[in-house]
Amino acid sequence: MATYQATQRQSRPRLVQAMIDAFHQSDLRNKLLFTAAILVVFRFVAHVPVPGVNTQALADVFEQNQLLGMLDLFSGGAMRNLSIAAMGVYPYITSSIIMQLLLPVIPQLAALSKEGEAGRHKLNLYTHWLTVPLALLQGYGQLVLLSRAGAITGVGLSGPDLLPTIAMLFSMAAGTMFLVWLGERITENGIGNGISIIIFGGIVAGLPQMIVQGLATGTTVLGSIFNPGTIVFVLLGLAVVVAVVIFTEAHRRIPVQYARSMFRGGRMYRQSGGTHIPLRVNMAGMIPLIFAMSIIIFPGTVASYFVAAPGTVDPSIGQQIAGAIADFFNPSGSILGGLPYWGLFFLLSVGFTFFYVMVIFQQQNLAETLQKNGGFIPGIRPGKATQEYLNRVVTRITWGGALFLGIVAIMPFIAAKATNVQALQLSSIALLIVVGVVLDTMRQLEAQLLMRHYEGFIK
Repeated sequence: MATYQATQRQSRPRLVQAMIDAFHQSDLRNKLLFTAAILVVFRFVAHVPVPGVNTQALADVFEQNQLLGMLDLFSGGAMRNLSIAAMGVYPYITSSIIMQLLLPVIPQLAALSKEGEAGRHKLNLYTHWLTVPLALLQGYGQLVLLSRAGAITGVGLSGPDLLPTIAMLFSMAAGTMFLVWLGERITENGIGNGISIIIFGGIVAGLPQMIVQGLATGTTVLGSIFNPGTIVFVLLGLAVVVAVVIFTEAHRRIPVQYARSMFRGGRMYRQSGGTHIPLRVNMAGMIPLIFAMSIIIFPGTVASYFVAAPGTVDPSIGQQIAGAIADFFNPSGSILGGLPYWGLFFLLSVGFTFFYVMVIFQQQNLAETLQKNGGFIPGIRPGKATQEYLNRVVTRITWGGALFLGIVAIMPFIAAKATNVQALQLSSIALLIVVGVVLDTMRQLEAQLLMRHYEGFIK
């Protein structure tokens, strides 16, 4: 019987076996159930609309706008309903990115980051404070964008529209802060990074609706499924998942030696031990894609405010220019089928990858840390030479990560052109987030299982 059970354990996939083992541990089972309960609360909040919203008009606008549909995917349908969770936790992510970029610029923040747990607590508090105005600003931008598209009315900061707009803004900002609080509860009492889990839950919740709507556009459901374009689309999606796993886990190992002195029998002996520094190929994660998307959406959004209203017979020169700019920064624009938008998206993704990696890597200051702890890279002098060597290595491997993120950014365009499937959206950014969160959560789950099954050297 024991042999049979061992064989069954070996035949199960690693993910399934880890989940089964986790449910056998009462404390891990409680953590998993707590995480699931928080996600259920998140899904309830995602269906609570802000005051004064016409949900049918919103649905019509999202059906016609590809960009809004892609943004709605990240919110798990909360933006389509214009719920209090329409912005998700993205204002908090933006605030965190800004704080990371300000650390090397503002000496006071850099000093706080070196003060241990108390310093990190203050930085986290500043991040929460910065999230509130960012949420209000982003919420107003979303309301204006939807108002221009005809989805909602009564948006403005003067006259009779002031109080309804303030009510909607504060409802959306409160929803964002509530989701941040839920994410932090997951981090403390559940499994995985709470903020990432909230984003993961939103994306996964929106996938079934997108797939059903895409398949329903065909003559029959079976005809849509077995359409050659749909088959190629699915295969391309699986290839993207495999590529995301490979580049997420890929890293370059830098060998490190540590020299230690110890007394034995009244004499001093030098003892060396070896380890390595894992430098990830995709060190930046999804942050460059968020930067690039924010930058590339901004000009088109501003230009859309000055575009002539539909049915205008003789638009002015300024309105014509605004229309051309809005069309240029449109993923499905008329200029070369949106090619300028996707080409610029690719270049921005590559550029921001190098920028973000270099900023974060310089903050780590690995060369100085190695020298203080008696470590050195074989064949490389400690200090400045080590820093220059690490910079060269990081630059070389970042090319792989940058090109990968650039291809991930334009994968919806490639999928649409290669398969001619327009109803389904291959959001490779969403796949990158989902796969990354799953891998990180499984690593934490396996670490918890390893601690509970460790028996020591003496049995």
